[in-house]
Amino acid sequence: MLIGCIADDFTGGSDIASFFAKGGLSTVLYNGIPEENIDPAKSDVCVIALKTRTQATADAVEDSLKAVKWLKEQGAQQFYVKYCSTFDSTPEGNIGPICDAVMEFLETPYTILCPALPVNGRTVKNGCLYVYGVPLHESSMKDHPLTPMWDYDLTRLMDPQSKFPSFKAAGSENDIVNFTESSKSEAGDMPFYIVPDFEKQEDAEELVKLFGGLKLLTGGSGLAEALAKKHKRDNKNRVFEKLNTSALLLAGSCSETTRNQIKVYEEAGGASYFIDPLKLLSGEESVDNIWRHITEYEETMLLYSSDTPENVKRNKQNGKTDIAGMLEEAIAELAARALEAGYHRIIVAGGETSGAVTKQLGYTEYYIGESIEPGVPIMIPTKDHRTRIVLKSGNFGKPDFFLRALSST
Repeated sequence: MLIGCIADDFTGGSDIASFFAKGGLSTVLYNGIPEENIDPAKSDVCVIALKTRTQATADAVEDSLKAVKWLKEQGAQQFYVKYCSTFDSTPEGNIGPICDAVMEFLETPYTILCPALPVNGRTVKNGCLYVYGVPLHESSMKDHPLTPMWDYDLTRLMDPQSKFPSFKAAGSENDIVNFTESSKSEAGDMPFYIVPDFEKQEDAEELVKLFGGLKLLTGGSGLAEALAKKHKRDNKNRVFEKLNTSALLLAGSCSETTRNQIKVYEEAGGASYFIDPLKLLSGEESVDNIWRHITEYEETMLLYSSDTPENVKRNKQNGKTDIAGMLEEAIAELAARALEAGYHRIIVAGGETSGAVTKQLGYTEYYIGESIEPGVPIMIPTKDHRTRIVLKSGNFGKPDFFLRALSST
């Protein structure tokens, strides 16, 4: 095994796994630490998807260290801590504590903080994070219901989260090399982080040239393809044929991106059904009723609970705090029923929703196939090659994502 990677949620895991695979390394994605013995030599890259993005910090650190220790036992030569490309700007965020703990465990003197993914509009300039050119805290991510984005300066974001210092690095290769050396002197015996600029995808090769030899890397998935090419072996990833079965599309994300994708799908004539959270909570709506609606239609359908930030906030203010978990359980149950009924294409939008669905379906290991678009691969359960699963972060994808996902799977 060349690279062992831990990701903060399942869509984050599938995201970075797709770029490792695109770069030419055979890649397997696991939903949590495998309980069964595996053959570490069967893939160049092992990605373990955890649930650390919104977990309690102590649990997130513990689970991350368990996963890294397991990867080390399997012979991983290099390690990657993958977090969301829009970071987590709350002072209580988990990125700092997890990276601190892993850096100490691996006894690495320093690593990088590199959340950028330019191909999906996430860039870093002067140590600050932008989303399609808009400062993070001014983008739509500022209203994220679980991890609101309140700042865009990565060193300021890390200060309350990490016990180690962070330093911004910019300029030419020589500038960055000299800066790294001066940072070592400034940090003394303490581990530290370098925050490099990453404004266009071509920068990835230069960053891998500078930092690709580090034992530990942290960031989004922007470096994964270039890192894979650095290690590239003469392996050929598996090729899986397209299916002609019915599909179930599921959307739980309330991001502006996903809501636009739902609108485009409906405008194209796609069948859809809105799962009203208040009706589900009151008992007026039920999983059985929604399932009857699907089976009566007998074709591909999009189910969504995605709503505006204003409505989500209003529901919370009215004491409906258990709505998110209830919706995830309902959507996951519908996905399981669909798979059993022969819907062998399951397409999901939203990180938390994807986690609930994959848990319900029970698959723990996936081959990584072709990508529908950057960071969104087709996944094939290793024990069920007749099934195709696509998981998308709420903020990823072009407006016609659902239409292209159907045509690609």
